[in-house]
Amino acid sequence: MTSVEETTEDPTGSGPSGYAAARLRLLQEESRSGPSRRSALSALTDQWLNGLFTTAAQEAGVRGAALVAVGGYGRGELSPRSDLDLLLLHDGKARPQALGALADRLWYPVWDTGVALDHSVRTPGEARKVAAEDLKAHLGLLDARLVAGDAGLLAGLRTAVLADWRNQAAKRLPQLHALCRERAERAGELRFLLEPDLKDARGGLRDATTLRAVAASWLADAPREGLAEARRRLLDARDALHLVTGRATDRLSLQEQPQVAARLGLLDADALLREVYEAARVVAYAGDVTWREVGRVLRARAARPRLRGLLGTRGAAAAAERAPLAEGVVESEGEAVLALAARPDRDPVLPLRFGAAAAQAGLPVSLHAVRRLAAQARPLPVPWPAEAREQLLTLLGAGEPMVGVWEALEAEGLISRLLPDWERVRCRPQHNPVHTWTVDRHLIETAVRASALTRRVGRPDLLLMAALLHDIGKGWPGDHSVVGETIARDMAVRVGFDAEDAAVLGTLVRHHLLLVDTATRRDLDDPATVTAVARAVGSTGTLEVLHALTEADALATGPAAWSTWRGSLVADLVRRVAAVLSGEPAAGPEPEGPTAEQERLALEALRTGEPVLTLHARQEEDDAVGVELAVAVPEQPGVLPAVSGVLALHRLTVRAADLRFLELPDHLGEVLVLRWRVAAEYGALPQAARLRTDLIRALDGSLDVPAKLAGREAAYPRRRGVVPPPPRVTVVPDVSPLATVLEVRAPDAVGLLHRIGRALEAAGVRVRSAHVSTLGANAVDTVYVVDPDGKPLPAAAAAAVAAQVQSALA
Repeated sequence: MTSVEETTEDPTGSGPSGYAAARLRLLQEESRSGPSRRSALSALTDQWLNGLFTTAAQEAGVRGAALVAVGGYGRGELSPRSDLDLLLLHDGKARPQALGALADRLWYPVWDTGVALDHSVRTPGEARKVAAEDLKAHLGLLDARLVAGDAGLLAGLRTAVLADWRNQAAKRLPQLHALCRERAERAGELRFLLEPDLKDARGGLRDATTLRAVAASWLADAPREGLAEARRRLLDARDALHLVTGRATDRLSLQEQPQVAARLGLLDADALLREVYEAARVVAYAGDVTWREVGRVLRARAARPRLRGLLGTRGAAAAAERAPLAEGVVESEGEAVLALAARPDRDPVLPLRFGAAAAQAGLPVSLHAVRRLAAQARPLPVPWPAEAREQLLTLLGAGEPMVGVWEALEAEGLISRLLPDWERVRCRPQHNPVHTWTVDRHLIETAVRASALTRRVGRPDLLLMAALLHDIGKGWPGDHSVVGETIARDMAVRVGFDAEDAAVLGTLVRHHLLLVDTATRRDLDDPATVTAVARAVGSTGTLEVLHALTEADALATGPAAWSTWRGSLVADLVRRVAAVLSGEPAAGPEPEGPTAEQERLALEALRTGEPVLTLHARQEEDDAVGVELAVAVPEQPGVLPAVSGVLALHRLTVRAADLRFLELPDHLGEVLVLRWRVAAEYGALPQAARLRTDLIRALDGSLDVPAKLAGREAAYPRRRGVVPPPPRVTVVPDVSPLATVLEVRAPDAVGLLHRIGRALEAAGVRVRSAHVSTLGANAVDTVYVVDPDGKPLPAAAAAAVAAQVQSALA
């Protein structure tokens, strides 16, 4: 490996250009990366700035001054595009003009290199005063390091700053904690973000630096196991990001992840994210433990004088007594800890009993206790004894307090030891933007949601276990539902469920998406739809649990995955399936005869020769404005694309559409009647008269709907570099004997259903019904089509229509 001296070729003799060239050569060295490169870059910069300072101080005639690195540069951790945080420290004796000349001779060469610079000129007293008023400045000075000049000057400042920090810890640390919480709320949780901010997100580099500051206060110290390695991984990822982008950025965007992964020698973007998430998890967990300890110490300091005064020594000792929670588990000072008589080496159920008791009591767990369990607990026999299974279910059923307890057990490896398959999903990213969480955290959040639904089902144990396992197959290749069924059965037997319950859990995992997918993408009036679901579920008891699991899964996925509308569709499907499982025949489609309202609309459409419509608003529980829209149009081509296009222009999102031709009595004629379920995008409903006017214009060609929609779509900026996968149109076999079912998967866009309708019109088929499902940036639209005679399409014709629609969308 080349030494710094050999690499730099005396940069101080070449001015800014010499330093810049040496810096570039250093960054291009393939053999140097990670901590070695950061240290070498810091040393190179030190050498250059030392030469600048020495020369400039002599020329300006300034003594009693020092050039000080603070922040990341002070820690010797310069990333390729890091800025330089510099403090020109002086004793206050130099003339202002001389001091200004010295500063100019330092700052201007740095600016000439293009390196960002954060600089200040202060005496030790001024620096100390600024630190007292500015918490961030105080934090920066904790890492102050001499680059050049008077070492004694900096030593005095460092001593004073550290003393101030420790003396003011009771005031400063709560302020620092508040800053961390505010930053986390703004930047999010690093380990769950698809495009994380490596520095500011919770669990990122700022939090790692904050833990150093807390340790410097001597009030509390972070768990050190794995923390240095986690910090190194985050710094390495940021270095690679700087080199890939050529910019001083901390956001790991999607389009840059493959290149960053390659530079770090990782397999792909998923491997990169998982490594970053693992590191962030370690930092975030260390922060949780540390801040809890800070709070405990500060509370104890505040309470100690009062307790001594009010209770005396014996009273204070009594106040610290332990309250029992479960066998071997007690509460002490606001934490769940192990009882003095607990024997983890003789009690294999103790880790689960400890976690369940803590979660049920809503208490955090003691780090020391968890580490003792990890070091001493005996493995459980397989299958587990009944108590172990019950304690796991008690932990899962505790609701929100379970999350912190589970993460503490997981951080020390206890969860993977109890459930080995958990390791495959731990910190696994999910690239679907609908998902808020990584796979493992999503499973935990689903259990939290399921815990609130246990009163709705006869087997709450199966609901909680299915919630924990429903996505367990995502750690393996293939369809995660199919793979997950096998894993769930094996894990169920491992934890002590009998063969029958294990089979039910396998069914729940295999079909955990069945209800919501069917309800939002299939025609529920088609008997084949309900019969197929009943056949897959098998029993009313399983259906009951699957219904609750569906809701818990969707609520734990993210805000786009569940709504009152989706819930009502799923409930309708469950009602129909339950009837079939109880022995009733599957209900057929509605009679073809028109309702009174449809007949009135159809007669009015025939009389005027123009479309007529009615619009009914309904406020839904989730505050969305639902709209029931009925349209009657004399038979003519282009109705579906015209209506869907006009709705899109009026910012109405289509949720479902049903289309049928009605033959009116007395040979009055045939009218196309469309029933739509739509939602107002911004909560405001358009007037029915305006909709009708625009629909008339769309049908007679005076309103250019495609051009209007193209203008709307162009107004929606796409994220730079994110290219969605192309649309895909497939024929779904064996779904309905009444129609051919086409499934369209495409990026959600303004007027997507309008474009689908135009393509189907061009293919010469009729649309019987349409079911629209949108999750985040993706749409899954299911269209039931028939030939001009109202019959399903032959296989070859159906494939040709699918290809034609896909081509049109592309």
